[in-house]
Amino acid sequence: MDWFRMPARQVLEQLGSSAQGISRQEANERLKQYGKNTIRERKPKAWWQVFFGQFNDLLVWILIAAAVVSAMTDNRESSIVIGAVLLLNAVLGTIEHQKAEKSLESLRRLSAPWAAVIREGKKKRIPAEEVVPGDILVLETGDLAAADGRLLETVQMQVNESSLTGESVEVEKNIAAIKGSQVPLAAQMNMVFAGTLITGGRGLCAVTATGMDTEIGKIAALMNETEEKRTPLEISLDRFSGKLAAGILAVCVVVFWLDTYRGAPLLEAVMFSVALAVAAIPEALGSIVTIVQAMGTRKMAGENGIIKDLKAVESLGCVSVICTDKTGTLTQNRMEAEEIYYDFCPEACRDLAETKEAESRKLLWRAAALVNNASGENGEPTELALLRGAEEAGEGEARNRYLRKGEQPFDSSRKRMSVCCLDTETGSEIVFAKGAFESILPRCNRIFSSGQIREIRESDKSRIKMQNQHWGAEGMRVLAFAFRPESDLEEMALPGFGPKTWEQNLVFIGMAALSDPLRPETKGAVLAAREAGIRSVMITGDHPVTAASIARKAGILGPGGIVVSGPELDEMGEKELGAKLEQISVYARVSPQHKLRIVEAWQKKGRITAMTGDGVNDAPALKKADIGIAMGRSGTEVSKDAADMILADDNFATIIKAVSNGRNVYRNIKNAIGFLLSGNMAGIFCVLYASFTMLPMPFLPVHLLFINLVTDSLPALAIGMEPAEEGLLKQPPRNGKEGILNVNFLKDLLIQGLLIAVCTMAAFRMGLESGTGPGLGFGGNLARNPQAVATTMAFTTLTLARLFHGFNCRSAHSILWLGFGSNPYSVMAFETGVLLLAAVLFVPGLQILFAASDLRLFEIGGVLICALLPTVLIQAQKILREGRS
Repeated sequence: MDWFRMPARQVLEQLGSSAQGISRQEANERLKQYGKNTIRERKPKAWWQVFFGQFNDLLVWILIAAAVVSAMTDNRESSIVIGAVLLLNAVLGTIEHQKAEKSLESLRRLSAPWAAVIREGKKKRIPAEEVVPGDILVLETGDLAAADGRLLETVQMQVNESSLTGESVEVEKNIAAIKGSQVPLAAQMNMVFAGTLITGGRGLCAVTATGMDTEIGKIAALMNETEEKRTPLEISLDRFSGKLAAGILAVCVVVFWLDTYRGAPLLEAVMFSVALAVAAIPEALGSIVTIVQAMGTRKMAGENGIIKDLKAVESLGCVSVICTDKTGTLTQNRMEAEEIYYDFCPEACRDLAETKEAESRKLLWRAAALVNNASGENGEPTELALLRGAEEAGEGEARNRYLRKGEQPFDSSRKRMSVCCLDTETGSEIVFAKGAFESILPRCNRIFSSGQIREIRESDKSRIKMQNQHWGAEGMRVLAFAFRPESDLEEMALPGFGPKTWEQNLVFIGMAALSDPLRPETKGAVLAAREAGIRSVMITGDHPVTAASIARKAGILGPGGIVVSGPELDEMGEKELGAKLEQISVYARVSPQHKLRIVEAWQKKGRITAMTGDGVNDAPALKKADIGIAMGRSGTEVSKDAADMILADDNFATIIKAVSNGRNVYRNIKNAIGFLLSGNMAGIFCVLYASFTMLPMPFLPVHLLFINLVTDSLPALAIGMEPAEEGLLKQPPRNGKEGILNVNFLKDLLIQGLLIAVCTMAAFRMGLESGTGPGLGFGGNLARNPQAVATTMAFTTLTLARLFHGFNCRSAHSILWLGFGSNPYSVMAFETGVLLLAAVLFVPGLQILFAASDLRLFEIGGVLICALLPTVLIQAQKILREGRS
């Protein structure tokens, strides 16, 4: 119901209430009917449900089966290691889910704990949750409104609705009915809304909505309805793991059938299948992806981008649309006097040092300082901007010379204010006035020009009006200034002269145009976003003209761009919005439902969408967007809770840095996955080759687990720390629907895995042929047999080859192009992996655990050659490709 359209009396009739309020009995009945005045939240999953949900994956089931088989065949070490890895991944997944869970606790904190109401003609203080429709709320300065209500009485009442509407300026309230059916919240001057703050005056209102029916309750409902979003990487990894698991099962079944068909013992056939499963599954993949994302998060925190949900780091890399707020994100969130107008020409038109109009300029800034109630950093934003301008112009000291004797305060009907000051140097009085152009100019019959007062002409008025219209079209707020000079002293001394009469026969001084200026880096950031293939869209609660002006200055609104207001958006059907979506650059006067609809429209087009916001009204859209970005300085706790990322500096440019970092994180994750899978592919080829050729098993499960979890993890993490390459932001965003396993990726996996496998099996064959006689005996394990030597050589070759392969997977470029110094972690990972391998080969206890045989010098040399050869060939191919390009 449009309560704002009804007169106060009709509102009370509709609510079944009166100025005396409702009775206690009626209040109890309504409490049963409407429920408590509280925000309700849907119940989240329990932690144990999330924990056990981490095991609901086919790859995990295969590993669990492998662990069970290993335990039943006396390979307890393998089963313990597999179990530990699965437990670690489940714990990490549970922790990340709980951290990312977004509650409505901060939204509930906006609710007032107590409320003052009139019931049965008496003022009472009751718990806010007991407020019901029809109650008469008593509102005073400093109160939080406990419910939505239609105002019945106001006394200079001002309300801060910024958290709900996005408007930063206090709203002066009144009780007059408003015409029109589609009036945005920000324009409903006769209403108050739950959670908004009374900053001045007092008032009475009839409660029209409570709990989930309030505007803030509707926001909570939208947040409850918004499903948990999944990132492109999560979707891609799920598809990948499903395909990988199906492939592994198929190959394991084939290998098991072949082994039993050729007459191999059942236990040997089972162990071959287990070894194949362990070789194929990248056990550490989940942990590595999480750690790489965490490293990206840490880097972004140093650049003022605080990531709440690790998964959001990678999602930033494929953002193709950024829906950004205006105030504080694109702009500086502080009003500035950008231009002044006097003697019929904007200040920007001339060099004031060479003109005779300096006195006019001084007088304008003097008026700005005196007809002003701001002090220091305290005051209304517009007055603070004027005071700063006056101080910069050298007129800040005017307050010491001119002492205020009287004031005619500003109000919304007069649209002006004036003060009478005593000039302590001359002892005379002077009146200064400030207000809207249409309020000041009609009261002026003279003008101050070139240091003199003269009659104002129609031509003067025309030029002044044109300048006002020009600034208005630019979305600036225009204030005019005038004064009553000392020459009017005789008239001012007459009886009856005072605040009600001193605003007559004014002398027009000039005008000031104020706006919230762009941040210095905004324009460059919008351009960088465009070059990166990212569309920037402004969504604001401001007036369309103001929004369009800022959007043009920022580079968001260009030729052919469209500005759409909230009411216009309401009239659009889904089909029409979808057709115009690519052309709409600015949305103005929007509601929370509008923001949610805009985000959903982009998502329906398959675009990964980021949404910025700082108010309570932004929370549903922040939660719905692929990346919700809240403001760290100006943002409400509600918006921060709903967001995936918080901008510590409220700066649009930081989003672009985060996108660059997100792209690099995804590239590094994909390279790390490529490294892990190509190495695993080598292990698969080796086991398959041994099975088809009826050779002994080249590895034990513990060997493959050591490679997958220890020596492979270090280079993979180092790849995750690879710095961004130049030109990363010049590339278009990747398609969020594109899977990891594309044709080129699979081709590289197969070729690289095959190269490593061929060299590994060459070393295995070498061991079978030379595996008799004593070895070097570093570990004291002098008993040698061909199979033990071959297995040790295959294990050592595969481990070393994969450590070398870590350098190949850092980038699509060669090591010569990258250089070792650009990522020292890759060198450290290689050195650590070699030391761990040496410990397994030569430390007695570990040698026995891994069933490692002593090797001769020529066998060690053969292992080194076989391990290095794949990297030499891969690097040669990269160098040739770079030479051609």
